[in-house]
Amino acid sequence: MIQYIIRRILSALPVLLGILFVTFALARLLPGDPCRAVLGERATDQVCDEFIHRKGLDRPILVQFGIYLKDVLTGDLGESLRQGRPTTVILTERLPVTIELAFYAMFFATIAGVPLGIISAYRHNSGVDVATMIGANIGVSMPVFVLGLLMSFTFAVLLKDTPFWLPPSGRLSAGVELPTLMEAWHLEHLTGFPASFLTFVSRLYTVNALITANWTALSDVIKHMILPALAVGTIPLAIIARMTRSSLLDVLSLDYIRTAHAKGLPKRAVVLKHGLRNALLPIVTIVGLSLGGLLSGAVLTETVFGLPGVGKTLFESITARDYTVVQGFVLVIAVIYLVVNLIVDVMYAFLDPRIRLS
Repeated sequence: MIQYIIRRILSALPVLLGILFVTFALARLLPGDPCRAVLGERATDQVCDEFIHRKGLDRPILVQFGIYLKDVLTGDLGESLRQGRPTTVILTERLPVTIELAFYAMFFATIAGVPLGIISAYRHNSGVDVATMIGANIGVSMPVFVLGLLMSFTFAVLLKDTPFWLPPSGRLSAGVELPTLMEAWHLEHLTGFPASFLTFVSRLYTVNALITANWTALSDVIKHMILPALAVGTIPLAIIARMTRSSLLDVLSLDYIRTAHAKGLPKRAVVLKHGLRNALLPIVTIVGLSLGGLLSGAVLTETVFGLPGVGKTLFESITARDYTVVQGFVLVIAVIYLVVNLIVDVMYAFLDPRIRLS
């Protein structure tokens, strides 16, 4: 197992290098002037020449890439052309929002999608099965921005002044305070990696509220995450439900399932105990891919609900020709995908003993 993990990590390094180089090259080959995107159309040619020279954008692409790669290996992702701040700082601010949103959405999609798929397979061709699959098709077809706006209008406007009201945007309500971990633990003197790590964890508001036992803030954070999680989790929910149904139906047609029925085992026990575990492999794959996609940023959802996450930041950086931020975010997204795929592959061995990773 350990050797397999090491081999996967080593084989991922050339993939990361290729992704980084392609992103680096495409960002510079796209039409547009980063100087005027940052400084505005009124910037003179002399100002732009100085700007491009100062940022090293007048050098050959391979030379620029070599310098950037050397900095990356030391943990330096560069400085934003537009904001003038380190990319790692921007990542520390924006990535926690997307991580929280992704895990809330996948929690909702999984706990709802898997049972719906099981019920559909258990009651195959019944009215419940047809209704569930129709709902799943609607969920896949509904655009996120339409669903998000409808949910915001329903829960924030129509249900205002009722117990079912939910906030339509933001992460915390006005007046609700959630100090950082360094403030809560009086560690303001920390610097370097410990300070960055605690800042990152502090921006995971759910984790922060749990660690500091701030139940008021925790309740408010969950309320703010319900609508975005439902909006962005609807499509994964529908896909998971359909995949669960399809995979479970395939397993239930196998000989050993018929043997279990012939022995007189209850149908529910046959489905849940004998059928579901062998049907989990494609479900785990879909969950892993969906989670990786959500962690890479949900631009529309973050825009509709006013969440400053990875997707929104990446879109703004691309339109502003902020090469350094784009490269840093793409690198992190690629690492996330590779880690998620590795976790999914390792889980195969635990779900199916017939698989030998060695």
